[in-house]
Amino acid sequence: MNYQRESNYIDGQWTGADEDRTIDVHDPASGEKIGVAPWSGSKEATQAVTAARRAFPSWSATTAAERATFLLRIANRIRQDEAALAQLLVREQGKPIAESRSEIRIGADYIQWFAEEARRVYGDIIPSPWQDRQILVTREPVGVVAAITPWNFPFSMIARKLGAALAAGCTLVVKPSEWTPYCGLAWGILAEAAAIPSGVVNVLTGDPIAIGLVFTQSPEVNKVTFTGSTKVGRLLAERAAASSKRCTMELGGNAPFIVFDDADLDASLEGAIASKFRNSGQTCICTNRFYLQRSIYSTWLERFAQKMKGLTVGSGLDEESRIGPLINPAAVSKVEEHIADAILHGGRILVGGQRHPRGGCFFEPTLIADGNGSMRATKEETFGPVAICIPFDTEEEVIGLANDTDSGLAAYCYTADLGRAFRVSKALQFGMVGINSALITTEVAPFGGIKGSGVGREGSKYGLDDYLNLKYISLGIGRA
Repeated sequence: MNYQRESNYIDGQWTGADEDRTIDVHDPASGEKIGVAPWSGSKEATQAVTAARRAFPSWSATTAAERATFLLRIANRIRQDEAALAQLLVREQGKPIAESRSEIRIGADYIQWFAEEARRVYGDIIPSPWQDRQILVTREPVGVVAAITPWNFPFSMIARKLGAALAAGCTLVVKPSEWTPYCGLAWGILAEAAAIPSGVVNVLTGDPIAIGLVFTQSPEVNKVTFTGSTKVGRLLAERAAASSKRCTMELGGNAPFIVFDDADLDASLEGAIASKFRNSGQTCICTNRFYLQRSIYSTWLERFAQKMKGLTVGSGLDEESRIGPLINPAAVSKVEEHIADAILHGGRILVGGQRHPRGGCFFEPTLIADGNGSMRATKEETFGPVAICIPFDTEEEVIGLANDTDSGLAAYCYTADLGRAFRVSKALQFGMVGINSALITTEVAPFGGIKGSGVGREGSKYGLDDYLNLKYISLGIGRA
């Protein structure tokens, strides 16, 4: 099936933007135009929000079993059309086909998970301090949810939000990234194929500022959920706070990767490759800073360099590729700036360091030794295939270095000492910690951070909480 739709999905209809405004969509690997997407603004966003508000009473009145049936239809359709969806993802986002398939699969897993969790939204009966009253606590859907999703995981990020919202009984308006609109619009096709009622799911592409203003200011929106940069997330949350909207913010990261000298070095090296170079380093939980205990520093660097040299850079459609292109020229420029800054502050390039001979948005996997805290790459998300390595001596020292960031999304630690594993995982100020494990994302565990990395959790049994309101009912029952 062809999932490349060039229209908005609003109130069950496929429509263009006002005055047929569009934006070109390009393949980041070749730079070629692959199509257009609507360039919508406040008018279309308002229409979508109104449609979601109109659909909310009937959708929220459905039973959990009914909502689960709709979601399972979507999950089954995703699995059925995995190949077509993965190809679409590669063409507009650039990541290797193997990673694209994995993203489509976990998207289906999120939808199935929330289909199952829909039937487990429980309440409570609290022992009453009064003999003539019963205390009940119930959970009800928040209402209309406005979601803004990023370009780096354009399919699965929507799955996490859409699955939870619909399972809870909410209706939804989604604005995907203008750089990867087709994976977002594909959810309109999936909703339509699953016969989800009109207005329950709405997807529009276009001007992020104009649409974001409607989402945060409209009185018909009850919740805003955003995945993206800390800067934009804080701005959206500030605007949403003016009308007391609920917010879930999954924001930027600055993940440390700690390797102690008692660790399984083979496992740590495999984990380092997986964490750093997934999606060419363009993930919020990928490693930004490697901390290596001094006694293994040189050995680990040498072995890591050899592994990096074996990474194949190429088109995501090539089954052999491990590193695809960066999303756009601006991303390439940022990587170059971080490398130049690292060299200026004493870093040594051991591998890579330049644009790849393939040209365009391809960049060489890059290893920089002798990192330190003065480098931009240790303070800011590079969002590219650059590994900065820093030596350390003691456990106390490295915990201080790892926590010295405003971000608090993910952290990783490799050690064979069980006591140290517990101490370090407790001391690290991050919402997610991988101990001897670098691939930590799963639909059954809560995803999210602390500090500047946001608020709220997605996935797992906790993922429905932000889409539900608690209601306390004091029920007078009289005396016998």
